[in-house]
Amino acid sequence: MEPAALLLFAATLLVAAASPGPGVAALVARVIGTGPARAVPFAAGLMLGDLVWLAVAVLGLAVVAQAFQALFIAIKLGGAAYLLYLAFRMWTAPVVAPEASSDRGGGARLFLAGLALTLGNPKVVAFYLALLPNLIDLARIGLTGYLELAGVSVAVLTVVFGFYVVAAARARRLFRTPRALRLLNRAGGTVMAGAAVAVAVK
Repeated sequence: MEPAALLLFAATLLVAAASPGPGVAALVARVIGTGPARAVPFAAGLMLGDLVWLAVAVLGLAVVAQAFQALFIAIKLGGAAYLLYLAFRMWTAPVVAPEASSDRGGGARLFLAGLALTLGNPKVVAFYLALLPNLIDLARIGLTGYLELAGVSVAVLTVVFGFYVVAAARARRLFRTPRALRLLNRAGGTVMAGAAVAVAVK
């Protein structure tokens, strides 16, 4: 692909991904609730969802996506339900110091939750199926072009998600007292629940 086209795609994706939405809200809430380590599989799921929608756009499967709308609605609702479960866990979590919060296990579930959230996120769908075709002539994109776009997507999303994870982790370290940690957990649970509702109702 032409470097100018890749640069335009990267800039547009950066703006779209950096603007807070359900995915960013859920990621930040995850970091606030359990620390940055457990946010990695969740972020990886979010990224894979983007790559899936990118593939759908490049392959010209928008019509197919509409035909399987019921499946995507089910995925969306499943992801929203799991986010609500995570929100409940965060709201009721025992207060522990940030260094002691391990939240062991559940990496695969977090990955699938992130994937389901992106697959059912109207903001992501609109970007790849409505906006992207106006930026790039997708009919001329082959496997190499897709891989280039996918590489740019991963790079941009890594930067954006990394920024939010670091910012949320730094904010989390400022809270040390049990009362502050309890409030932080409940704030994260509230944000996570809000992200779930935002995904479910759109």
